Amino acid sequence: MVPGSKDTAKAAIRLALSSSRDEEKLLQGKYAEKGVMVAAVDFGGEFIPSIMKIIECAIVAAKREKIIGDVFHEEGAVAGATREALTQLHYKAMGLNVGGKIGIARYGEHIAVTVFFGIGLLHLNEVAIGLGHRVI
Repeated sequence: MVPGSKDTAKAAIRLALSSSRDEEKLLQGKYAEKGVMVAAVDFGGEFIPSIMKIIECAIVAAKREKIIGDVFHEEGAVAGATREALTQLHYKAMGLNVGGKIGIARYGEHIAVTVFFGIGLLHLNEVAIGLGHRVI
């Protein structure tokens, strides 16, 4: 079976849910065998002022792991998918702090970005996930 958009999204979600760098590396190897490129990056901060930084982190992580090249349309695809994922969390996270992980996956022309965050104050956190997909 050839992976498609659904499988690419699953890979991004699994990376975002990984709990350690060791688990990330294990998943990277597993997905590489299937031809799926993946990356993850941790993030935390106040949601609204951090939106651009979160998008930049996703682009940098995708470039670092060679998921995308230094090409405008590939950077735009990651930025768009990340923005879509963040839009899904906007109302829940507005005015609060977020902390968690961004997962990125690519298979062929499919790119998926997942944001998995704890949202809230102190120990009163809500958990949320957002997912965006683009085609290059």
